[in-house]
Amino acid sequence: MEKIDLKKELKHLYQPSAREVVQVDVPAFRFLMIDGAGDPNTSPHYARAVEALFSVSYTAKFMVKKGPAGIDYAVMPLEGLWWSDDMASFVNNDRTKWRWTMMIHQPACVDDSVLRDALAEVKRKKGLAAVDELRIDTFAEGLCAQTLHVGPFTAEGPTIQRVHDFIETRGSLTGKHHEIYLSDIRRADPGRWKTIVRQPMTRTSGY
Repeated sequence: MEKIDLKKELKHLYQPSAREVVQVDVPAFRFLMIDGAGDPNTSPHYARAVEALFSVSYTAKFMVKKGPAGIDYAVMPLEGLWWSDDMASFVNNDRTKWRWTMMIHQPACVDDSVLRDALAEVKRKKGLAAVDELRIDTFAEGLCAQTLHVGPFTAEGPTIQRVHDFIETRGSLTGKHHEIYLSDIRRADPGRWKTIVRQPMTRTSGY
């Protein structure tokens, strides 16, 4: 049986070092996505959104594994795009005003028909209301700076600033703050949580 691990195949995008900020070019990938707003620590909608994303992603994985191609693959980690209509809310850490898109990268072997079947099966078997809010979309991020943050989310500030400083010596920030969650926060020690911090950028001439 063929096995796929996109985190290894795309090591430069999904296994960065915490020692340095690097520049990467992120091509278009297909995702399951869902939008929302509010504090992720207290919002019931956020919890339902994440549950729906993983339920459908794992259902699709087993459909592909049992299908004619017989391909096995590792489900990709949860990713989040974060922004606010009032960017001061990020500085003030006012999470009630945050907006987000949560998403999971889908391998090329998972076509839209499989995802639609997985959406229908999860809705039928589990009755998750948030399944109706999921969408299949392509996201092309382009030029970005990124690094690995090790530790709790509340300690990300200096890591984010390092990424911003890196960008500002080469160009300017653009797009939405992007995080990729590599750890199972239900089991891992918060001091060892691993999160990729990624920020789209524009580059000035000479870089």
